[in-house]
Amino acid sequence: MRFLSSPIILHWTGDVLHVILFNNMQNKRNNEKISSLRQDLRRLMTDMERSLEAVYGRGPLVKGNVYEMARKCGKPSCACSRGELHRSMALSWSHQGKTRLMSIPPERLLELREKSEEYLRVRGARARVSVICKEVLAVMDRMEKLRMADP
Repeated sequence: MRFLSSPIILHWTGDVLHVILFNNMQNKRNNEKISSLRQDLRRLMTDMERSLEAVYGRGPLVKGNVYEMARKCGKPSCACSRGELHRSMALSWSHQGKTRLMSIPPERLLELREKSEEYLRVRGARARVSVICKEVLAVMDRMEKLRMADP
């Protein structure tokens, strides 16, 4: 005869005695949850790998955003005083808590725009990897809790 190591719960319902083998049912549910958590973990790791692709690049990065500025020069006889603003391209970035601004000559516009966009992709990937790492740790904690056995 085999002895059950699982706690047995007896419960009367009217004329029927219900016997629940608690650990066996609990283990089956835990195994299903762990299986689902493993799938979540695999999905997160695939997402992590995809996010890291932006970081693997070798080209130079330029911190900041390239944008078009439109402004008035202040001369009363200039066309900008009638609404035709002076336009130029600029690179804006933050350094030691202060916003810096650099005018971009037309011959460097394409180069700086590409390097700036790549920088933004790398920073976005970094933020995504940070979120994924937190999610991975949360899944691992849940898996550990479900796998924990009594001594």
